Amino acid sequence: MKFVPPWLYYSVLRVLMFAAPLAILLSLGLWPWASAVIAALVGLCLSYLLLGKSRESVARDLYQARHPDKQTVNPDSEIEDSLMNAQEHTKSERESKSQ
Repeated sequence: MKFVPPWLYYSVLRVLMFAAPLAILLSLGLWPWASAVIAALVGLCLSYLLLGKSRESVARDLYQARHPDKQTVNPDSEIEDSLMNAQEHTKSERESKSQ
């Protein structure tokens, strides 16, 4: 199976989320400018609600392209690291107090 770049996947879905409502509204006989405005709003809302992971993936790829020397950090791993450090710190404090 071929790999599809995240930016292409995201772009195609965004266009479809605009084009489908536009086609439906135009087929119902609404004015073209009103159909375009409504389709744009519907597409914006749908993409915001449904494409969060794709949007983050595209943003991460853009950041890596602009800053190739920096390593991206996963926010979850930062939280886990800080929790582990805090646990180790409290554990070492307890051990030093008990001695």
